[in-house]
Amino acid sequence: MTRRDVITGIDIGTSNIRVIVGEIMTDGNVNIIGVGTSPSEGIKKGIIIDLERTVDSITKATAEAERMAGSKIENVYAGIVGSHVSLVNNRGVVAVTRDDKEITELDVERVLQAARVIALPQEKEIIDVIPKEYIVDGYDGIRDPVGMLGVRLEVEAMVLTGTITSLRNLLRCIGMAGFEVNALVLNSLANGETCLSRDEKELGVFLIDLGGGTTEISLFQQGGLKDISVLPIGGDHITNDLAVGLRTTFQLAERIKIEYGSAVPEPSSVKKEIEIEGISGKEIRTISSDDLFTYIEPRIIETMQLCYQEINRMSFSKLPPGGVVLTGGVSLMRGLPELAESVFGCSVRLAQPEYLGVKSPIYSTAVGMIHYASRNKTIRKIGKKQESREGLFAVTWRRIKSFFADIWE
Repeated sequence: MTRRDVITGIDIGTSNIRVIVGEIMTDGNVNIIGVGTSPSEGIKKGIIIDLERTVDSITKATAEAERMAGSKIENVYAGIVGSHVSLVNNRGVVAVTRDDKEITELDVERVLQAARVIALPQEKEIIDVIPKEYIVDGYDGIRDPVGMLGVRLEVEAMVLTGTITSLRNLLRCIGMAGFEVNALVLNSLANGETCLSRDEKELGVFLIDLGGGTTEISLFQQGGLKDISVLPIGGDHITNDLAVGLRTTFQLAERIKIEYGSAVPEPSSVKKEIEIEGISGKEIRTISSDDLFTYIEPRIIETMQLCYQEINRMSFSKLPPGGVVLTGGVSLMRGLPELAESVFGCSVRLAQPEYLGVKSPIYSTAVGMIHYASRNKTIRKIGKKQESREGLFAVTWRRIKSFFADIWE
């Protein structure tokens, strides 16, 4: 198999920045050829608060991925957290322009552009338009209308809008690190590519991304994303609880959480003794895994209960057949799926991307961006305007033809 394309996904999280380089083969499969990770500095609860430190973290992660891939990264697909994003359902309608009434990719592009016509506050801008279904002459449920015959083409679309300040700061950081952003991808959509099966998306499932600074809850149904909610709570709150309760540094509290943390009590046969250094580094104490559990359990239960409240709000009556899927770094904590099942009262599983070297939910967002970018032709490219490809006269003439075609229809 020969190389078809190389796509880079970058997940800028509150705790870590992860870069994945994927090779898209001619048969459509993805081969992971580069992985880079760096502690995230300058980001709090998914929001950039220090440009220079964020740029340094991006540079370190991408340099590691470049060394592993053996090639230089120039363009990236960047993830955006749902806290920046609002979802707006809208419809676009156009007339098919060809004389033989065959629907072309240009018609699809026009109808998606028509769906972008919405009133927005000054602080918001459109990130992307995601088609949910196309309608050709009244026949709905169409996923890809290209090649079909029809007179009138409609689209039911979900318009992603984001806060201008947050989006521009994200683009600026990546640009200062020396990379061009091809497109912005919503983290929930990226995770859905690698964490969920087609049946789960059709029947209905909740995907919960447990990150360092935020917890993102996404509802997928009828093959696509229906709703999202972001809670300003995550793994960093557990770390903070441990640092305060154990009177130690944040770095040591984070390491203890990762190595010894558990969402359920440890059996008596495997209980451990853990040495804790004080903030000054002089005082050394010993605690048991039971003591550690008393700090972790309340925060985990609080997080799951808040998620359950959002799930009830989004699903209205009852949980969908697919249950709940967990991803993100916090989901790796021992016993978390079992605890979540007791809170949600449904089946809960842990997502695991099936790729060599990245078989962990911590990589699901970055790997998902590669899949999303390779499979979605309608993804909006940043900085690649139609005018620059076709010329001003060609674009103007095409728009005039489309305008009169819609009127005559």
